[in-house]
Amino acid sequence: MVSYRRNYCLGGCYFFTVNLRNRKSKILVEYIELLRCAMRRVQQEQYYEIKSIVILPEHLHCIWQLPSKDANYSQRWKEIKKYFTQGVKQAGVYLEKNNKGEYNLWQRRFWEHTIRDERDFENHVNYIHYNPVKHGYVKRVKDWPYSSFHQYVKNGIILDDWSGIETNEKGVYGE
Repeated sequence: MVSYRRNYCLGGCYFFTVNLRNRKSKILVEYIELLRCAMRRVQQEQYYEIKSIVILPEHLHCIWQLPSKDANYSQRWKEIKKYFTQGVKQAGVYLEKNNKGEYNLWQRRFWEHTIRDERDFENHVNYIHYNPVKHGYVKRVKDWPYSSFHQYVKNGIILDDWSGIETNEKGVYGE
């Protein structure tokens, strides 16, 4: 079995990618309020700050800042997944179980990256906000409703015509 090494840093800032097992599912956006409730519930039980987030039909990306004396993001994700799964089950969604008796909703693991500095933070925020365009869900970042992009615009951090793509006088770099 592969040994996963996670970087646990007290008060750390982390980028996450969390996927559903079925990459063709749309359950995260179909039941967005249940996901929001699960995340808020865990925030109340084990505080963390969401710095940036995008929720797509079958996966999400986010950046969290943990409290100064806490590094346990794994427990938080476990609880979020549990509460969301319970919510969709209560909503009447049929979920199959695997041979271990676990629901086959979420991928077992998640991707985590410790944010190193301001530039790393900014690059990951840009990645998060541009992700719906990258996956072809929308043509403009501002057209995807399930993103912290809108809060960034409201707070005056970025403009609503921000694209996340660097351009030069000839157009997009790389073209």
